[in-house]
Amino acid sequence: MTAFILVSGAFTGGWVWGEVTARLEESGAEVYPVTLTGMGDRRDPAVPGTDLETHIEDLVRLIDQVEAPEVVIVGHCYGIHPVLGAADRRPERIARIVHLDAGMPRDGDPALELIPDRAVRDRLLHAEQAEGDRSIAPPSLGEWQRWGSTAGVPAPALERLVRLAAPQPLGTLTQPLRLSGAVSGLPMTGVLCTANGAGIAMVESLVGLGDPRFQALIDPRVSFFELGTGHWPMLSTPDELAGILLRAAAGEGHRLTAPSGQPAHLRPFLMEVPERSRERVGRVDLYLPDADHPRPAVVFVHGGPVPADVLPTPRDWPTYVAYGRYVASLGAVGVTLDHGLHDLADYERAAEDVAEAVELLRADPRVDGERVALWYFSGGGLLSADWLAAPPPWLRCLAATYPILAPLPNWGLSDRFRPAAAVRTAGRLPIVLTRVGLESAGIATTVEEFLTAAKECEAEVEVIDIPLAHHGFETTDHTEQARHAVDRAVRAVLGHLRN
Repeated sequence: MTAFILVSGAFTGGWVWGEVTARLEESGAEVYPVTLTGMGDRRDPAVPGTDLETHIEDLVRLIDQVEAPEVVIVGHCYGIHPVLGAADRRPERIARIVHLDAGMPRDGDPALELIPDRAVRDRLLHAEQAEGDRSIAPPSLGEWQRWGSTAGVPAPALERLVRLAAPQPLGTLTQPLRLSGAVSGLPMTGVLCTANGAGIAMVESLVGLGDPRFQALIDPRVSFFELGTGHWPMLSTPDELAGILLRAAAGEGHRLTAPSGQPAHLRPFLMEVPERSRERVGRVDLYLPDADHPRPAVVFVHGGPVPADVLPTPRDWPTYVAYGRYVASLGAVGVTLDHGLHDLADYERAAEDVAEAVELLRADPRVDGERVALWYFSGGGLLSADWLAAPPPWLRCLAATYPILAPLPNWGLSDRFRPAAAVRTAGRLPIVLTRVGLESAGIATTVEEFLTAAKECEAEVEVIDIPLAHHGFETTDHTEQARHAVDRAVRAVLGHLRN
């Protein structure tokens, strides 16, 4: 007999698990949908001292009362904090921890740090410092999206979510999580809701980059599932979620493995390109053409976030080296750079790094500073918004390859980094967009949002489609179709620089 303890996120209670509970009980499992102190129909017990420790103790008492030999404890969003705290104190009782579209908090992390929306975090910090109410009001109907994608949630269920939501005791978000380390030895399963921004492929890429925070995920006791929905699968896909929880309890799921050979981002480029000399100036590399007069330039802006200690750094990755060489062989200056996008909070710093690189480039006497193109990749695509919003006259083309063109729902970035909105003021700036057919659902949605806005404002966008290519295809999909797309994109950008 397996017992499931279900712990939901902020502002909610055990009621959100109603349909999932029914499905699990039909399978013969014991189910305990939890309403923590001060939440849901337990609002009254909340007192000024209610904090994360209060919620951990709620779960420890429940675990001690459950008689089933196997306990699978599920933490959704904020709920993963008290779940990990309780499992750390009763590790011998826990068969598996399920992170349901939840983060990976470590010892000392307050839940506040994992709230994606910076404006929300700032408001909470202000509330903590203010006198008076020690709770944060639940979101209004239009604000729930800022706490995670509501994709797939039926309108009546979303209205019920708003109606039954309770204020969140502030101390539950600001008190640091304390772990002894016992929890790290327990089997874990991650359930990723792809419409909220993350999928298994994205996690695998982070492992491949060598980020030490993710190396524990290749443990065979760790498994993963995906759900093609938003942040509230218990409301949008309860049947599918119940099935996944049962499979997780049985030890099923996708296992990550340590990269064999070279990780994907360090594999060879999909085509041979001529060797060109490279000149390194600080964080910027110039690939120079054979020319005796100033030439136009293409600046390649890598994606991310990329952990700060990753070596080699992006400008030495085969993809960016090859693009720089390729445009230099065709008569333009190829420019690559390392910018400081190491975390989701670093977009402003990365934007400054790109702007500084452009200034350095345009001041170089070998560069025609009035003919420059900016080319963005993956998560770097969000950095294009500033230039789209107010294109300078020297910017002759903006290109993007498998880009993210609006912040993913769980990223919490300001509207400054939303190219899908900025394109409305791009005027007649030529845009070359390379779109891959095997893109993740969350990223593909941002591209469609961008193209819809571009069509409405009659922006000049050339779309180069590669139906059978993946995100990062230059080192993984060595097909004639992919090679043709790279060549077409490069020549389209250079054509705009020459016109």
